[in-house]
Amino acid sequence: MKKIVAITSCPVGVAHTYMAAENLEKAGKALGIEVKVETHGSIGIENQLSPSDIAAAEGVVIAADTNIDKSRFNGKAMIVVGVQDGIHNATKLLQDILAGNASIYHDTSSTGNQNTSIQEEGLGKKIYKSLMNGVSYMVPFVVTGGLLIAISLTLGGKATSEGIVIPEGTLWHTMNTIGGIAMGLMVPILSAFISQSIADRPGLVPGFVGGMLAANGSLYGSSANAGFLGGIVAGFIAGFVALGLKKIPVPKAVQSIMPIIMIPICSSLIVGFLFIYIIGEPVATLFTALSKFLVSMQGGSEIILAMILGAMIAFDMGGPFNKVAFLFGSGLIAEGNYSIMGPIAVAICIPPLSLGLASFVLKNKFSPAEKEAGKAAFTMGLFGITEGAIPFASSDPLRVIPAIVVGAMAGSVSAMLSGVTDHVAHGGPIVAVLGAVDNVVMFFVSVIIGCVVVVGMLQFLKKDTVSAAQETVNTADVPTIAEEKIDSIGSLIDLDSIVIDEEISTKENMISMLVASLEKTGKITSASSFEKAIYEREEQSTTGIGMGIAIPHGKSETVKKPSIAFAREVAGINWSSLDGKPVNLLFMIAVPKESSGDAHLKILQHLSRKLMDEEFRENLLSAPDKYAIKQLLDKM
Repeated sequence: MKKIVAITSCPVGVAHTYMAAENLEKAGKALGIEVKVETHGSIGIENQLSPSDIAAAEGVVIAADTNIDKSRFNGKAMIVVGVQDGIHNATKLLQDILAGNASIYHDTSSTGNQNTSIQEEGLGKKIYKSLMNGVSYMVPFVVTGGLLIAISLTLGGKATSEGIVIPEGTLWHTMNTIGGIAMGLMVPILSAFISQSIADRPGLVPGFVGGMLAANGSLYGSSANAGFLGGIVAGFIAGFVALGLKKIPVPKAVQSIMPIIMIPICSSLIVGFLFIYIIGEPVATLFTALSKFLVSMQGGSEIILAMILGAMIAFDMGGPFNKVAFLFGSGLIAEGNYSIMGPIAVAICIPPLSLGLASFVLKNKFSPAEKEAGKAAFTMGLFGITEGAIPFASSDPLRVIPAIVVGAMAGSVSAMLSGVTDHVAHGGPIVAVLGAVDNVVMFFVSVIIGCVVVVGMLQFLKKDTVSAAQETVNTADVPTIAEEKIDSIGSLIDLDSIVIDEEISTKENMISMLVASLEKTGKITSASSFEKAIYEREEQSTTGIGMGIAIPHGKSETVKKPSIAFAREVAGINWSSLDGKPVNLLFMIAVPKESSGDAHLKILQHLSRKLMDEEFRENLLSAPDKYAIKQLLDKM
């Protein structure tokens, strides 16, 4: 069996990392190949690729929005894309590797004349990925520090005229100190890993140095620090300076000490001099002015800011807009401004919580697959993972995205006006439970307001639906036929009506091929008439029931007796399915126009239920030929 290895990673390392890994593995099973995925998540590297895994692989897929060390894949066919492509285009990525459409990766990191990743990706994309790489490493420090400070203040603090004070010498004071140290590392970590993403390991030292300078305004004559804006500036300067030094041709005798001595020293001096003598004070002044402006916002301007932040958080559910707003709020935490992160923390959890809630209460608006996804979305919302809303948005974006954006805006505005703050760079009820939120009651009230708005809009916007199985075999769609004994699904299918792996690229071509197979076997008398009946049914609503399955069906005078044509297309076909996923298994049902009795209806209901069985679907996908498929269907 052929093998492909992959790496997935997203900036925060929570949802997208594992969604991409799961889809790549599922796509591999559908293609009949082994796919091993190494995940770079928030808890570290899991399922790590061994040298033997890499040696045996046909190629490598890297679906990541963070910097990945590619040196171990030297000489391998490689495709490098963002993590979203790993989620939505997994099958195509694997097919490109198998078809030889991937370029061979040559590791030149040990030489001075390397081709940089900037040339491969484009400057704009590299800048965004580098920023998100810094954010992904920064977030655990802010979350850890913020929670330790919040817990120590809650449990060990005493109210005084000067605010909440923790007595010195207590355990809580020590915890508060540890939390402060973790928070203090936020800017240097952000800067260092922005630089590392651009220049690899040689960029770490100048990045850390630049970040420490940004966090210490006294070094450049400023009464205030340059904050996270200074850390971002320092990180990019350090990264590009180190990258430039790496490209300088040097003698082979010096190449070995370049990444560990020459580049770190020279780049650190350049970044240090630039920050201390030129850019440090202006950036600190800009950051101070921005912080004062945000603190001073009242009334209408305050509402507008909350609306913008809420909309950005919900619009792409963990994408670029979401991350920019998140970075904005979390960066201000280190400067003691918690009022911006409060509304963001509320907005973060509204999309998954509200969609999970909607799938519970608006039962006629969601398919069975969506109701199952709703349980996971609701759970993810409790822990502040906005990505839980993605399955709903991908299957019905024109209705779902406007609803969650408006709901997140409503919750964010409510939180801003009621003084909800958040001391931790995270969102959802979990931060309120752990004591990181001020005005907890209004935090939950704001979340409820946002969820109610989303559910109300979905009630108005979404069309009624029925369960996938019911829709497929609805008695109004599929009339009954003359009473006759049907032993199995297989008895309705001829071998010549089974089409497998023909690489049919479009829905229209697949319908034509299946209709032609029914005509060839004498089950219908007119292909054009029956094809018209199929399209009439498709216009009512999609027959793609999800999980890679479609059951197109039609009733027509041209049908002689109940029949089924089957197709398997491992590459997948866009069928506008309920879950937004491509279709791999198709059952086309042909029913006579005038009929009575319900024997076939019971069989079709059984077919729909059986197709919910993952093992049965996998057996159909992995069956070696049409004879094996016929045997599987004969057993039903």
